[in-house]
Amino acid sequence: MEVQLTKEDVLFQNEVRQFLEGNKYQDGTDYEAWRLAWFENARAKGGWDVPKWPVQFGGPGWSPTQHYIWERETAQVEIPGDFPFGPVMLAPVIMGYGTPEQQERFLPDIRARAVSWCQGYSEPGAGSDLASLKTKAELSEDGSHYVVNGTKMWITVAHHADWMFCLTRTSDAGRKQEGITFLLFPMDSEGVEVKPIITLGGVHDVNTVYLTDVKVPVENRIGEEGKGWTYAKGLLQHERTGLAGISRSVTALDVLKDRARSVKRGNGSLLDEAAYRNKLAELEIDLMALEYTELRSLAKSSAGSAPGPESSIMKLKGTEIQQRIQKLTVEASGPFAGAWGKHDHGPAFATQTTQAYLSGRVYTIYGGASEVQKDVIAKNVLGLKKSSRAK
Repeated sequence: MEVQLTKEDVLFQNEVRQFLEGNKYQDGTDYEAWRLAWFENARAKGGWDVPKWPVQFGGPGWSPTQHYIWERETAQVEIPGDFPFGPVMLAPVIMGYGTPEQQERFLPDIRARAVSWCQGYSEPGAGSDLASLKTKAELSEDGSHYVVNGTKMWITVAHHADWMFCLTRTSDAGRKQEGITFLLFPMDSEGVEVKPIITLGGVHDVNTVYLTDVKVPVENRIGEEGKGWTYAKGLLQHERTGLAGISRSVTALDVLKDRARSVKRGNGSLLDEAAYRNKLAELEIDLMALEYTELRSLAKSSAGSAPGPESSIMKLKGTEIQQRIQKLTVEASGPFAGAWGKHDHGPAFATQTTQAYLSGRVYTIYGGASEVQKDVIAKNVLGLKKSSRAK
């Protein structure tokens, strides 16, 4: 299976490359100033700052093939850091289910990267089984606001975020997927407390967030009360497709090969060793198969289909491949991988190898653990049903 680029697509690819080259980071430049200028310049191209937004909300209206080209080209160069919670995850929910007033209120700041967001989904007792969440949101007697109480856990960048979009329980009646409501509130609201979680790699990215009598105006509810699970499912499909990181893995594998060539082994390099080369070959074959899955999804998108259960296949295999690349990088580093941090011995890339490997253990957990993805695939792709337990 191959992507057949039309003449128009080739022209677009060249235009993307020219833009990326003309707006690349220059040493000594203030990073934040460059970041904001990059997005402004991308916006001036006709919505390139929000490539996945529809035209009516300022997006570029790209074809699926153009999205594919953009992902591949941007994976090979440095582009500004951009957390997906606002532009990629929340924005489609507001576009699809928010009121015109909410769209006018929130979307401009999301697009301008003026307000940062975090995702309040997981809880101490509701991670992979997200529908079991317990955080309560009770409507006030006058119907003007909700009072939210509960705990959210593993909340990425909550210590930097301005706002949270949060799943809360407004009813215990019916199935556990029912009675879930989608709320938005500022992180500086009274009753919001953020405490850091230092992960295995020694990094502070995630947090526990305690919510105590947090008042959320009714106008900050997205959609209908009790319908939040429906909105969250659509958001997760977009999230999982992005977390697969296929384009980034293609680039990372090329980098890994170059690194293996630089590591001396006898009269040759690590890449000359059959055992290591075979591992790379197996990884490359699996990555190629995942690319074909992405291309099949691309073909479906071209026909007008929305992300479906194939997003779980890509998330499952994509995150596993990312971890395998990290593992082979540790192997290439040899004993120098144990010298955490800066040191003057061994390959230069070995200094951050172990930290990246340890931090990467989370890839197969966040965005829906691998076990959850397998359940989705079994049910929606293979058509398997749960067997009834013998009584």
